Amino acid sequence: MARKPAQLTALEKAIGYPFKNRELVEQALTHASVRGGGTPRADNERLEFVGDRVLGLAMAEALSAAYPEAREGELAARFNRMVRGQTCAAVARAIDLGKCLILSESEAESGGRDKETILADAVEALLGAVFIEAGFDKARAVVLRLWADHMDQSPTASRDAKSELQEWAQAQGLALPEYVELSRIGPDHAPRFTAEVRIVGRQRAVGEGLSKRSAEQSAASAMLRREGVWSKSKSD
Repeated sequence: MARKPAQLTALEKAIGYPFKNRELVEQALTHASVRGGGTPRADNERLEFVGDRVLGLAMAEALSAAYPEAREGELAARFNRMVRGQTCAAVARAIDLGKCLILSESEAESGGRDKETILADAVEALLGAVFIEAGFDKARAVVLRLWADHMDQSPTASRDAKSELQEWAQAQGLALPEYVELSRIGPDHAPRFTAEVRIVGRQRAVGEGLSKRSAEQSAASAMLRREGVWSKSKSD
């Protein structure tokens, strides 16, 4: 079940860290489905537990430094987007982590190498392994390297306001946003839409755009600003 040396070498190059302890990195790559059978081995669940905390601390530090003027609400929304399973799985796919995983035969046959939860847990376990072997500074360097494309360093970079508003609402325990088209004016070749976003318990927000989607994005942006999740100077 051990990974081929070439696979581990490619993985180490991708994360920018060469492991000294091969048993540790193989544990980080071992899914719980391998437990049992004739040759029981340690899986990556404990390392994933550690790596989840390493990722959280490294990301909180990085975002706080990158956005010194951001309010807590904006930082929290950015943080949630960086550490969610979808982003972790995307990072794992970018470094081809799936091909390195140690899975049971049945899990591998059922598509386990591309399952979001398995990939997300494995990349966190990998961070946990780096932390245990080399400490927080090395683990943080791996986080910054692998998550760089997701960090959205430019405060004016385009972001999906609707997705962020939904994440914020869920984090606040609110109902999911609902969008209503208020009007459509202008000729067919150049219409202009006005949309409204509604969340129970919050004041409604309105936005305009050249398409229904862009009007909804504008309305979501307006609500994010009003609620303090995005700064007032944030451009669409």
